[in-house]
Amino acid sequence: MNMRIDGQLALVTGASGGIGSSIARRLASEGAKVAVHYMRNREGAEETVRAIRTTGGHAESFQADLSKMDQINALAADVQASFGTSIDILVNNAGQMSRQVPVLELSEAYYTEMLDVNFKSCVFLTQTVLPGMVEKRKGNIVNVASLAAHNGGGRGIALYASAKAAMLAFTKNAAKEFAGKGIRVNAVTPGVIANTSNDRFKTEEIRNSIIAGIPLGREGLPEDVAGGVLYLVSELSAFITGETIEINGGMSMR
Repeated sequence: MNMRIDGQLALVTGASGGIGSSIARRLASEGAKVAVHYMRNREGAEETVRAIRTTGGHAESFQADLSKMDQINALAADVQASFGTSIDILVNNAGQMSRQVPVLELSEAYYTEMLDVNFKSCVFLTQTVLPGMVEKRKGNIVNVASLAAHNGGGRGIALYASAKAAMLAFTKNAAKEFAGKGIRVNAVTPGVIANTSNDRFKTEEIRNSIIAGIPLGREGLPEDVAGGVLYLVSELSAFITGETIEINGGMSMR
């Protein structure tokens, strides 16, 4: 068994930067053909594609708003038509914490925004790619959640944390339902990861305080998350499904 995933088609959502871009590049480095999804950051997605192609990999970029059902369905169809095959690996990484909102200030509109982009996208994109995996009797799905799914996160991110917790429950249920069809469904829960959009919420003082509480003594990197995802879609994890890998430097241990 090894980490090579030669010739498999991987769709990585939210891959225009940060964790998603690192996952896309890592999967490509082990032989996958990669569909790089983005919502707004076309330049970032195209940079990810260029980086993959520069090292001899095969990648294309695709735009979609994954809070909308028609665009979820169109994304999967466009990817499979472009590459001429069904999707073998799905990484549900798209998501965001657009701002911090205390519970007493939550609105229905913000609820819809957070649950749609962080959970609805995961549920229905998974549903859309599953028929092709069932037909092949093989497939891997990895859902990128968050440490906040376990501990509730910090002030003002109740809905983000709740959506990520929902992803973990969905992961386990889907893993049970499709295990007999050769499909594995797992998750990763990154802790504090540098070089992502969440950096804007951290002052240097907050950052240093967080690092002081991480046993490994540093923030994680997008590459750390990418390594965990690669493991879960490779043959090295062939007997693992419904599991969550904690990628937090020992900040939280189960």
